[in-house]
Amino acid sequence: MNQLQWLKYAVTHLSDGFEEMRWKKSGSMKIAWILLTLLFFSRIAQERLYGFQFRESYDKTFSVIPCIISSFVIFFAWVTANNAVSTFLDGEGSTKNIFIYSSYALVPYIAQSLINTVLSHFLIKDEYVFMQVIEITGVIWSVILIFSAVKAVHQYTFMRTIASVLLTIVAMFIMLFLLILFMALVQQLYMFISTIYTELLYRIRG
Repeated sequence: MNQLQWLKYAVTHLSDGFEEMRWKKSGSMKIAWILLTLLFFSRIAQERLYGFQFRESYDKTFSVIPCIISSFVIFFAWVTANNAVSTFLDGEGSTKNIFIYSSYALVPYIAQSLINTVLSHFLIKDEYVFMQVIEITGVIWSVILIFSAVKAVHQYTFMRTIASVLLTIVAMFIMLFLLILFMALVQQLYMFISTIYTELLYRIRG
């Protein structure tokens, strides 16, 4: 099978797709990056291209930063956290495989996001239930795939996989909290230096 066929196989075989990929040493970084980019654009599509009757779009206040955070930042936090947790739980997966398998697992989520963005321009509010079914199906499908990916990439048992996922989520929250704290400190430092510079400049000119 080529790499696209492996992607389809992994997504459609919830129980053994990633196991087969691991033993065949398959998986493409190129496809993984394409999927991650599609995740980013799907987030933008939901914010900017959604039908107005389902979601209002505020052009003047739109910022790409939340889309970057909800795609790239959270994804890399997941990969980093899971890689760190695996060292404590004797996981066998490499950072590369965690990256590839996790991105493959996002296919149903990305698909439902793009499908619902298109449907939001054709359906009416009374038919929103169909979009909800698609969204729930995509999310649950991706969650199962992520669980299967973690189990396969690290060769964990069922219970150890649950522990790994939960600890990864905890580690992600800690990492994101520290990142926010660091950014706040950098902002305060910048404001402090800017204030001193402005004051010195004022005194020199005065």
